[in-house]
Order: sequence, then structure tokens, then C-alpha cells
Amino acid sequence: MDPKEIKAMIEAGMPGSSVDVDGDGTHFEAVIVSGTFDGKTLLERHQLVYKVLGDAMKERIHALSLKTYTPEQWEKIK
Repeated sequence: MDPKEIKAMIEAGMPGSSVDVDGDGTHFEAVIVSGTFDGKTLLERHQLVYKVLGDAMKERIHALSLKTYTPEQWEKIK
């Protein structure tokens, strides 16, 4: 699977999000900034992303490291 494909899937499933994905074809790291994450726990944020990726998480993505931020959190760390 290509990082660009994962990025497109997340952006389509979470409109308005800023997404950056890097990886080697089986192991990936994604940084996602989204207002959708407001008021959600880390687990809930990850579950949202896994839901968007659907079957790809079971069949095509071996490992995915997620860093999920609200826009306010992102402004503080960038």
C-alpha cells in the first residue's frame, strides 16, 4: 500500500483534516490534525482513523503509528 493512498482515504473519511503519511509499504506513520478529535480521548481518535481505513487495516496495512492532534494542540507543538 502506498502512503498517498492512506492519506487520501483518511482525508476522504475525515474532511477538513490535515494528514501526512510516511511509510515503506507495510509500516506507516500518520500525523493527523482534525477538529473531529475535539473532546475525544486518544483511543477514540485512533478508533475513528481505523474506522475510516476499514478493511485496509486488516488486509493491507501491517503496522500504523498514529499521532492525532486537534488544531489547538497542533498550534502549540509545531
